[in-house]
Amino acid sequence: MASPIKITPYSAPRTQSQLAWFYLKNAMPSLFRLPKQPLPFALLATQHQPTVPAKKRISHFASWVLFCLGQLLLSPNALADNESPSSIINASDTGSTTLSAYLEGYYLHDFNQSNARSRPSFAYSHNAVETAKVNLGLVKLNHQADNTRLNLALGAGSYMRSNYAAEPQILQHLLEANVGIKLGHNLWLDAGVMPSHIGFESAIGLDNWTLTRSILADNSPYFETGVKLSYTSDDGKWLASGLLLNGWQKINPKDGSTNPALGYQLSYKPNANTTLNSSAYLGEEQATDGKRTRYFHNFYGQFQLSDRWHAIIGLDTGAEQAAAHAKHHHVWFSPVALLQYRYSDRVSVSARAEYYQDANQVIVKSNGANGFKTWAYSANLDYKVSQHFTVRTELRGFDSQDAIFPDNNGYSSQSVMATTAAIWHY
Repeated sequence: MASPIKITPYSAPRTQSQLAWFYLKNAMPSLFRLPKQPLPFALLATQHQPTVPAKKRISHFASWVLFCLGQLLLSPNALADNESPSSIINASDTGSTTLSAYLEGYYLHDFNQSNARSRPSFAYSHNAVETAKVNLGLVKLNHQADNTRLNLALGAGSYMRSNYAAEPQILQHLLEANVGIKLGHNLWLDAGVMPSHIGFESAIGLDNWTLTRSILADNSPYFETGVKLSYTSDDGKWLASGLLLNGWQKINPKDGSTNPALGYQLSYKPNANTTLNSSAYLGEEQATDGKRTRYFHNFYGQFQLSDRWHAIIGLDTGAEQAAAHAKHHHVWFSPVALLQYRYSDRVSVSARAEYYQDANQVIVKSNGANGFKTWAYSANLDYKVSQHFTVRTELRGFDSQDAIFPDNNGYSSQSVMATTAAIWHY
């Protein structure tokens, strides 16, 4: 997030890390419903605790976050009478806190002239039609020190309503809440609600080259809840992470979802102009006939072709059991390609082409005779008005094998939309 407000740096003694680690071990298991058997990871090993009601799990999590936040902001050195502000700032393990804000309003016009107020059905951001809306408004607190880090963000808007609809009301505005502890050289353990390790698109609009999200981004996790162990090489070329998660984009596990999901991320930067990334997910999804195993993999490559030209290619593939205990799997996939031209520091244009095939409608429910088989194209123009204000506009078209898009004559196999957004960030 651009141009954060810097608040007074402060010390972060090792005792804070120890206290955060204590809470990590004792408060988090009740939130995540860890399995009855000890996990096969030395750092994550724990005894099963009796099932805790959802409200109590939420309360434990909230108290954990607030405690860690208080420990990070109110260090013993900062409260000592004999410590001056200058001595605190010059402490050996100093950190900084930033407070940032983001507000993205938009207007979407549907050229199909349908009476539907939300389009398309498979979009989970920028989906309100013919009315001015806020896609995402947020306030975020970030702390970064040598051995600890913390993120806490609250949000509202179309994105939050669509992606957090299944969560308890008290959690529907919790965009991010996580604490990290440095375990060793370039080795971090993070826990809480975090941005997803899958894909190259973010909930934050300005982090993306296009105004709207690709079909694959909207239909894979934006966020995840769990524990992540990550390592970065000294030269910054390699990033490796292993994750233990509540499930597929969940904060509060639903009844019956007692087994944690697994994930990994492996990123390689052979040079300053290239990034290659592989991310995967393995977990059980609850269906009417029981639990079904889901495997999902995302690959993308990001390339700086020149000072002005940039490109991204990506591919999502997924497979889920056709029924509980079935050997047959339903498969879906989605390739995507983006090209961006940065005319200046203020002006850039982007183009995107993508295809999404989910013949068995595992992820996207379209009610089409052939499932969901859709091409999409978009063109995007960004203009940075000032340091804190940006205007974006996008023209996007869909072409499906079946007539799945409402129009004034019923349904059509094609749809065209225009979206304009104004973004303020600080």
